[in-house]
Amino acid sequence: MVGLVLSFTVACGDGADAGESGADATKTPTPPATEVTKTPTSADATEADPNVPKTSMEFDNMTHDFGTIDEGDKVEHVFKFKNSGDEPLIINSAKGSCGCTVPEWPKEPVAPGGEGEIKVVFNSKGKKNKQTKTVTINANTDPNPTRLTIKAQVTPAEGEAADAGKKDIKINAK
Repeated sequence: MVGLVLSFTVACGDGADAGESGADATKTPTPPATEVTKTPTSADATEADPNVPKTSMEFDNMTHDFGTIDEGDKVEHVFKFKNSGDEPLIINSAKGSCGCTVPEWPKEPVAPGGEGEIKVVFNSKGKKNKQTKTVTINANTDPNPTRLTIKAQVTPAEGEAADAGKKDIKINAK
């Protein structure tokens, strides 16, 4: 495993040697992806700005179990938190581990001592059996990121439970 990681690291170097031979030597090299600078917007920001002062946040609960739900149900839970630090809390992003898990979070800074909520909606359409999903929160906190977890036992839609062990086999006849 270590050898695999090391070979991947070497293979994914900074690209300094790429494109320097033959006719390509006169071309301006494309900067490596790590040097690309992107100005984050509220819609696509994923990491906290390292220059913003750090704070901390405390949740009442960081895990919620919906129990048993039916496939196709949309359920939601509100995670309540408090800015327990001395600086305003700025949540840059909150992202579900899957498209079925959608969080909503405060877009405005939360003052020190202030409270806020992160609403998480889980859509169980197409999901069956035990489901565990996470929401990753990137903010000016230490540590960063923070992860919330939701769980559910999803009962398959009617008709699917009986067909669970069967597979359709299609044969192309010529």
